[in-house]
Amino acid sequence: MRPLAMPADPLPHASAAPAVPFWREVWEIAKTLAVGLLLALALRILVFQPNTIPSSSMEPGIVTGDYVFVSKWPYGWGRGSIPFNPPLFHGRLFGQTPKRGDVIVFHGPRELLIKRLIGLPGDRVQVVHGQVYVNGRPNLREFLGPGVDHDDPGRPVPRVIETAEGGKRYLTFGGSADGEGDNTGVYAVPAGMYFFMGDNRDNSLDSRWPSEVGVGFVPAEMLVGRAEAVLVSWRPGASALKPWTWLHLDPQRFFLRVR
Repeated sequence: MRPLAMPADPLPHASAAPAVPFWREVWEIAKTLAVGLLLALALRILVFQPNTIPSSSMEPGIVTGDYVFVSKWPYGWGRGSIPFNPPLFHGRLFGQTPKRGDVIVFHGPRELLIKRLIGLPGDRVQVVHGQVYVNGRPNLREFLGPGVDHDDPGRPVPRVIETAEGGKRYLTFGGSADGEGDNTGVYAVPAGMYFFMGDNRDNSLDSRWPSEVGVGFVPAEMLVGRAEAVLVSWRPGASALKPWTWLHLDPQRFFLRVR
């Protein structure tokens, strides 16, 4: 008789991977989140910063609800480049002098602001019958006729192209010849300071008024960066606290260059 075949030995089971402790999974997730946050913070400090415009002081080029891309590298980096403006150091690293006519985001006396640079350190600025003079020379103006105020369509506003020293041209809403802020004394801009004005000349509290009321002179270290473009824009009534309004957008204002 043939011997009975012995059953083959069963295949050994593959050993199961050891279970990862819960605390280690939490630690790995926390490390990933921390690296992501640090990268995002580095980009925000060194490269760019987005800002939503809350007021109409820079009409007609920038209006309420615009989401503006701000580049951080053109003027170097100061304490104003860091979120919440911590008093860590003074001055600017790799600082470059801005140009007259640049649209700049900076830390004002009470909040983050966006205005147009009119006067550099050492300049003498004056407004006479609504016309800006820098060092005794007028910024040339070209009147284009009436415009429409984005936030107050019933308010008459003349459209005026202004040319800064250096040749930069930009569109403003010219004020009345004798309104508040349209006739001023001479402002001597101190060293390390800048003088700003809003393009909506009769609807902007800026360097024409002292810091207790407006902006006053702005220290160089308070500059955040140069406004480059409007990425998107929300229509009136949209709010971060109202999710159903988040898509209430104005497509006509997407990807507009800031001039």
